Amino acid sequence: MHPTTDRNRKWLPGFGAMLLVLLSRVTSALEVPLDLPQPPTITLQSPKDYIFDPRENIVIHCEAKGKPSPSFSWTRNGTHFDVEKDSKVLIKPGSGTLVIDISGEKAEAYEGTYQCTAHNEHGTAVSNNIVIRQSRSPLWSKERNEAITVQIGVSVVLQCRPPAGLPPPVIFWMDNNFQRLQLDKRVSQALNGDLYFSNVLQEDTRSDYICYARFPHTQTIQQKQPISVTVLNNSPQGERRPGFMMPPGPTSTKMVLRGETLELECIAEGLPTPEMSWQKDGGELPGSRTSFQNFKKTLKISDVNESDGGNYRCTAENNLGTVHHIIKVTVKAAPFWVSAPRNLVLAPNETGILTCRVSGEPKPQISWFVNGVPIENAPEDHTRKVEDDTVILSNVQSGSSAVYQCNASNEFGYLMANAFVSVLAEAPRVLTPPNRVYQVITNNPALLHCSSFGSPIPTITWFKDSQTSIKNGDPYVIHENGTLEIHVAQPLDSGKYTCIATNNLGIKENHVFLEVKVSTRILKQPEYKVVQRGKSAVFECKVKHDPSLIPTMTWLKDNGELPDDERFEVDTDSLTVNHVTDEDEGTYTCIMNTTLDRDSASAMLTVVEATPAPAIVHEKPDAPTDLELTDQTDRSVQLSWIPGDEHNSPTQKFLIQYEDLLHQPGLWINLTEVAGTGTTAQLKLSPFVYYSFRVLAQNLVGYSEPSQPSRQYRTNPAAPDENPSDVQGVGTESDNLVISWTPLTGFQSNGPGLEYKVLWRQKDMDGEWSSKNVANVSRFVVTGIPTFVPFEIKVQAINDYGSGPEPEVLMGYSGEDMPLSAPESVQVMVHNSTLAEVHWEPVSFPSVRGKLQGYKVYYQRERGLHETEKTTDEEEQVLTFSGNRTEGRLPGLQPYSLYRLFIRVVNSRGEGPQSPSKTFETPEGVPGPPSFLKVLNPSLDSLTLEWGPPMNNNGRLAGFTLKFQPVNTTNELGPVKIVTLLANETTITLSSLNSSMLYKFYLSAKTIKGSGPFITEEAFTVMDTAHSQPAVESGKGNAKPPTEPPHPTIPITQSVPPPFHKAPPVGPAFGNVNTSVSEDGAAISWEYFGHHKNVFVEYIVENSKDDWEKELVNSSHSHMIKGLKPGTSYRVRVVARDPADPTVHSTDEVLVTVPAVPSRQVDIATQGWFIGLMCAIALLILVLLIVCFIKRNKGGKYPVKEKEDAHQDPEIQPMKEDDGTFGEYSDTEDHKPLKGSRTPSNGTVRRDESDDSLVDYGEGGDGQFNEDGSFIGQYSGKKEKDTHEGNESSEAPSPVNAMNSFV
Repeated sequence: MHPTTDRNRKWLPGFGAMLLVLLSRVTSALEVPLDLPQPPTITLQSPKDYIFDPRENIVIHCEAKGKPSPSFSWTRNGTHFDVEKDSKVLIKPGSGTLVIDISGEKAEAYEGTYQCTAHNEHGTAVSNNIVIRQSRSPLWSKERNEAITVQIGVSVVLQCRPPAGLPPPVIFWMDNNFQRLQLDKRVSQALNGDLYFSNVLQEDTRSDYICYARFPHTQTIQQKQPISVTVLNNSPQGERRPGFMMPPGPTSTKMVLRGETLELECIAEGLPTPEMSWQKDGGELPGSRTSFQNFKKTLKISDVNESDGGNYRCTAENNLGTVHHIIKVTVKAAPFWVSAPRNLVLAPNETGILTCRVSGEPKPQISWFVNGVPIENAPEDHTRKVEDDTVILSNVQSGSSAVYQCNASNEFGYLMANAFVSVLAEAPRVLTPPNRVYQVITNNPALLHCSSFGSPIPTITWFKDSQTSIKNGDPYVIHENGTLEIHVAQPLDSGKYTCIATNNLGIKENHVFLEVKVSTRILKQPEYKVVQRGKSAVFECKVKHDPSLIPTMTWLKDNGELPDDERFEVDTDSLTVNHVTDEDEGTYTCIMNTTLDRDSASAMLTVVEATPAPAIVHEKPDAPTDLELTDQTDRSVQLSWIPGDEHNSPTQKFLIQYEDLLHQPGLWINLTEVAGTGTTAQLKLSPFVYYSFRVLAQNLVGYSEPSQPSRQYRTNPAAPDENPSDVQGVGTESDNLVISWTPLTGFQSNGPGLEYKVLWRQKDMDGEWSSKNVANVSRFVVTGIPTFVPFEIKVQAINDYGSGPEPEVLMGYSGEDMPLSAPESVQVMVHNSTLAEVHWEPVSFPSVRGKLQGYKVYYQRERGLHETEKTTDEEEQVLTFSGNRTEGRLPGLQPYSLYRLFIRVVNSRGEGPQSPSKTFETPEGVPGPPSFLKVLNPSLDSLTLEWGPPMNNNGRLAGFTLKFQPVNTTNELGPVKIVTLLANETTITLSSLNSSMLYKFYLSAKTIKGSGPFITEEAFTVMDTAHSQPAVESGKGNAKPPTEPPHPTIPITQSVPPPFHKAPPVGPAFGNVNTSVSEDGAAISWEYFGHHKNVFVEYIVENSKDDWEKELVNSSHSHMIKGLKPGTSYRVRVVARDPADPTVHSTDEVLVTVPAVPSRQVDIATQGWFIGLMCAIALLILVLLIVCFIKRNKGGKYPVKEKEDAHQDPEIQPMKEDDGTFGEYSDTEDHKPLKGSRTPSNGTVRRDESDDSLVDYGEGGDGQFNEDGSFIGQYSGKKEKDTHEGNESSEAPSPVNAMNSFV
């Protein structure tokens, strides 16, 4: 290996290690490609000492490579181990690894020393001797622990003496609660597991000192019997100087093997507890390999070497004295390699040397083997000579390949290595992949590999750029393995390198490439900042790097990651810390990394107290100056400028504009924007433009004035870069094709002489393209072509300097003409009274002569089937079915009618001829409601009903159904009576009715399909009380709704037939819509023939501007709307929507009035609580009167007594004699007529038979209590009511009024 000078280089972390690895390969052993014959080489083997867990299989590894593939055999304890005879032993296919299944077997039977042999026709390799031992975790020997009793202050040792396990156990002390004992400088555990007390304290008394042993392989834990320690205080031990408890005496010895860890231990007793220290006589402790443990009672030195031998002094010290102990350390060494033998590949007649250089203490003995046989017992070979640690092979011949083993041993161990000698004659081959690219940074070393193989070993020569021969010497070094090293790579060293491998059998070359990159440098480093709290700190870090390398900027704070705080903003070349706090103080480092190198720089941030600052005036920035154009090419130029004054507001960005003096002079167009920290921009340009540039700066206040324009920069003309856009081909006449496009602007033309090459040809004709060059137009008309045929079209831009890119081929069609044919085989299937389905055969595609838009179905109602003459006012209706349809549905038909229809095909030009007319009939349906219902001649027990036939019979009228029922004074409905009427009847007189009774009437017409909707009326059986209201305004008749509707408990049916003069909607269609209302809500039903799945019932308060309420009903044909406000009118409709169809289909709106909730008036006189209250009041008054009478008898003289005796009229008594209660209370509210009805003609409401009421007693007069509680004055008689008051009392009777009459 060639030494290299130490240079100050910037490398990525780990790059130096990579360089060492690469250089180490320079001297590595020669590898023979596996496709060439070679002896075996051991590639994997188990460690020399293998301790196995008896619960798992034993796996002894042995793998090797060679050509041909080697076979394997084993020895155990020095004799052949026949694997095939033991069913518990398997050998892995393709390797020599043994797998021994010890389940159910005694594992001890497989302990021993194993060795693997790998053999092929070229030699034999052997493994190390592998000692197989079973891990053991023996039980603690039974023993009786004597309790320990000591005086306070003395030293104590608790012995553990664990069983000898394999491997040795880990020792620790715990108590009965499995808590580890607390160790410190007074109480410590020795390396052998014993527990040492330098002096005992009273708290050391306990009976559960337990030593535990954990055996690593089996993961088992065993415990010793607890040890009891009692500390007495009757004869305490006084303070004393230190003394060593372990090791005993002034000196001791310790032997350690090279490479192992030295552990020295000193434990001292004394009071106070001694402090421990260590030193080496005549030398220093090796700092990097030294550690102290167990409170400095243990000294550890790792990776021991010969220099660690000597005397180590441990010192124990307290305030009463010091004591020393010297440990004499001797370092021995098992054999270790100085130079292990390496494989040799020799050509016939060559000479080679195998060396086996080892060291150790004592000096190892070296033995040589050939193919696993001691060399002295091997067949004699005159070409071989053994000299201690060297084997010399002279003038080797083909067929003399073999594997040599070197064994070096002393009393502490052995080393064994295999090295094969392969005799081959092989032409050179280069193993390094061809065309590999190596990248390095300028002024750093470069290593170009040329790994090769050949026998004899090839000679490597290097050439640069296939011409210059490279000689070994500055600045180049050619290593033994062919690697070319350039000490200090420079940009001139970049290029192609060729290595040539040559021997007497041939020559082979390989090419690699070297790229020397510019180093990464921080041009502007972050600067030290002193920032007021709450302000912002900006650290700049502008970097220059090789443009071919991808840079990564990283910022650190105090050598750690930046805080996860949005106040820290990292930009391309800066770090901004907003709203600085005290915690932000520290060192900030910017690191620029590339794949090859890095650079970094740091700066401090100091945060100070914020101080009031004078008001800062922010203004627009000044205009940039000194515009300069550099790096000019045909398509780009670099613009640089000097920013103007920012006026206390940092520049956020620069806006670059250009003026095209050739095509659009005087117009400045925005070109690009640059960050506010930039001062240059690389501008992309277009050909054939006379550019002039200017720059504007923008801050938070606004834009600056524009800079002065730059000097003019003209780009050379070129062929167009693009073709016209929006190319279309559409025919406007039946024999033409109009090709149109959006022309290029002058800026896009790229040069003078702009024209357009228009190309077209009929599709699928494989003909030549027709073309025409046009200028200053945006369309071209091709004439004389067939009607509606497809054409391939394209438009290409051309100018005086060439043609634009190959244009895209688009599709267009020549013009359309009117269709020639009419649909045939028109058939109609009638589904029901309102829906029919029509089918037809489509016309042929050529006859359409255009783009097929669809088919139009024209249909018209001729007349009703019950009519003889054609209806003249029926409108013709049209439905369009898009696309190439062959059927369609006709919804919204009128039942029991004759229809005529025909069909036309439609294209973009118009409609074709009509098909032959087809007629069809619709069956009967249910009729509409009667046109009116009137009540005539009401009397006390009868009345007459008159009605008109339905506006739409929808069939042959079969008759009418009349239902009626009485409504009592509490709005309760009586039993329903049903009368069936003939179709020709229009009046009926109902007799035997109750007088002064409100009746509800429901009348419907019917056909053979069933009854239609009802029309309703209400009427009293008294004169002038007839009052009626249709449930729904149908637009017919003169019926007026009452001011307040009745409140029925059976449905009131409405019917809104679709207007007959309007065509049903295209697609989904609705038929009749029926509604009814009740106290539970509004019920709506409908006929629906569409295919849409999303059907909604929508409703809104009449005259409201709110959004429609929606309820999804889907495939249902009826729905109950609940939660409506009583006494409110709603507009209701049914709507069909489809996500795939933007068309919305809806029924006509229906007006629904929800009846008001009837006032549930309660007769208070019948309530239990009121009766009880009145009884209590009466009882109280009775007691009061009795008291008055008693007092009166005692007084003897009351003038009123005679008056009372003289007037014994029961009519004026305040209480009834029969039950002692007040007179009956009558609430006039109970006798109000039904809402919507009229009062009797006499204007009164009949009262109960008894007129005795508290009201009659009045409140005036002389009746009052005297001061002694007696009742004085006379009762007043009944007051006559004015007739005009009717049933409305001037004051409502109530319990309060009754009481007031006595106050």
